[in-house]
Amino acid sequence: MMLRDLRLCPCFGSRSSDETGEDLDPVLLVSGMGGSILHSKRKKFGFQTRVWVRVLFSDLEFKKKLWSLYNPDTGYTESLDDDIEILVPDDDYGLYAIDILDPSLVIKLLHLTEVYHFHDMIDMLVGCGYKKGTTLFGYGYDFRQSNRIDKLIEGLKVKLETAYKASGGRKVNIISHSMGGLLVLCFMSLHNDVFSKYVNKWITIACPFQGAPGCINDALLTGLQFVEGFEAYFFVSRWTMHQLLVECPSVYEMLPNPYFSWKMQPQINVWRGHSEDGETSVKLESYNPTESISLFKEALRHNELNYDGNTIALPFNFSILNWAAGTRKLINNAKLPSGICFYNIYGTSFDTPFDVCYGTETSPIADLSEICHTMADRFAAVERVGVAASHRGLLRDQTVFKLIQKWLGVEQKVRKHSKSSKVANASLN
Repeated sequence: MMLRDLRLCPCFGSRSSDETGEDLDPVLLVSGMGGSILHSKRKKFGFQTRVWVRVLFSDLEFKKKLWSLYNPDTGYTESLDDDIEILVPDDDYGLYAIDILDPSLVIKLLHLTEVYHFHDMIDMLVGCGYKKGTTLFGYGYDFRQSNRIDKLIEGLKVKLETAYKASGGRKVNIISHSMGGLLVLCFMSLHNDVFSKYVNKWITIACPFQGAPGCINDALLTGLQFVEGFEAYFFVSRWTMHQLLVECPSVYEMLPNPYFSWKMQPQINVWRGHSEDGETSVKLESYNPTESISLFKEALRHNELNYDGNTIALPFNFSILNWAAGTRKLINNAKLPSGICFYNIYGTSFDTPFDVCYGTETSPIADLSEICHTMADRFAAVERVGVAASHRGLLRDQTVFKLIQKWLGVEQKVRKHSKSSKVANASLN
């Protein structure tokens, strides 16, 4: 009897076994950093080329089309090539862009799980009776940009309205991954009334509510490797990615929150070599979130890239840091509207580091520029659950799927479904 009563609670779902897909509240999947396919297009022509994620010529295309500079006048990060615009495909009701991030035949044959992003979760939800375009939607976006920039916020608003209307006026259940949770937070802070009108439940997966200390600190200093192992040789290099991330507001917005009451302050540790009066000594220096800014400034003071024959300086960007401070304030002020059920799934595998360390006691860093070469949500959650899986692995974890099914009040009846032709037959372009 108690279990039956629990099912009647709106925060745990209330779907009976004989309901069809049309009777389900719609679900909107929101991706995070690097979790959306990006296309480039010449402004004068309509031909689009996939620049993220891709295997063949990945590094070359990334440098030509995605390397960018932040424009402090507009708040947007803009491609170095003025004739290039970056687009997110909206095919398959927004699901295509967040499904298999490289939908080429080669990747499908290899079944490279690292780019099978929301793919397994989409399969699971379709198996539970959700229908694309009626009760299942996706939102991918240009993850270079700030989480509070107008284009991204307006795009999320349109998606919520679309899902709400397509399902016959049912409120939407949002499932966000990683930085996608910060985008939802910014939207909730800016448009609390709209969020309350359209949203029923919000499930976050691995959201960096107070920042992602080790990952982001390391990304600003040495870059980010999206794919590990042998496959990494065919993807964008760590350093190529670094030269983009230094100019991305979204990255600065995930720096550790210096005002959060950390149980233990996240640190950047550097073994540094010092010479004085002919004597050499080695010392371990530690930098907390506030002190790290001076480290970034010194470490990136010589950072530059070569583009189209020109040398462009890419130091630590204080204009972006100031913008990110405004975003942090917005996030800190976010309030969950009454009546909305909130759930938080967080990873416990520690594959995303908390602290980072450079150099060793025997091989210290002499010049800092050498480096470059869990109630954090603050909301009244219905449940918070830790799952032992990697950051992106949470999106295909069976324990996560069971939690989502419980919270949505659904069960999986069909184990597999045929993939859309758009995903199955995508070319390398």
